[in-house]
Amino acid sequence: MREFGSPSLSLAGSILVAHPGLLDPNFRRSVIFLSANDPEEGSFGVVLTRPAGRKVSDLLTTQEVGTLGHIPVLIGGPVSTDQLIFATFEWHPDTQRMDSKHHVAIEEAEAALKAPNTVVRAFVGYAGWSKGQLETELAQHAWLVAKPDRHILGVARSATLWRDTLSPFGPQFRLAAEAPDDPSRN
Repeated sequence: MREFGSPSLSLAGSILVAHPGLLDPNFRRSVIFLSANDPEEGSFGVVLTRPAGRKVSDLLTTQEVGTLGHIPVLIGGPVSTDQLIFATFEWHPDTQRMDSKHHVAIEEAEAALKAPNTVVRAFVGYAGWSKGQLETELAQHAWLVAKPDRHILGVARSATLWRDTLSPFGPQFRLAAEAPDDPSRN
């Protein structure tokens, strides 16, 4: 069995589920789709659990964006929060895998809206790790790694996605996932 830190095993196409003990406000109770992962080059992902409450047309007011204007925007992470990026997510039914391209041009994102098994999302910011940084966080058990299902990108799921993806890791995680965010308000 290969270790996650091994150079021959890329985690691209996986989701990172924040461990209940991860208290960093940028990632607490978050789920990240990891679209690029290389222990030597670093990693890139986008947070799927933080809707911004805005649509693309709300942010790109001086630009014609066509049907992309209706796409909800998510807070993708703490890096480059002054940038709006488009990402495409393609589900491969034969392999039950999801691939992603990030920093997609508007024209390419518009074309991807018509592609089968493809979802387009917009993000303000992203999550990035330098060489070996994610592997260190994985070794410290800050993240749990899972395979995404084809419905993970449903924006309506954002509010419960962390809980839903954490629970299958076992009873202690299920209990943590069901605990209120602020126990004093229980």
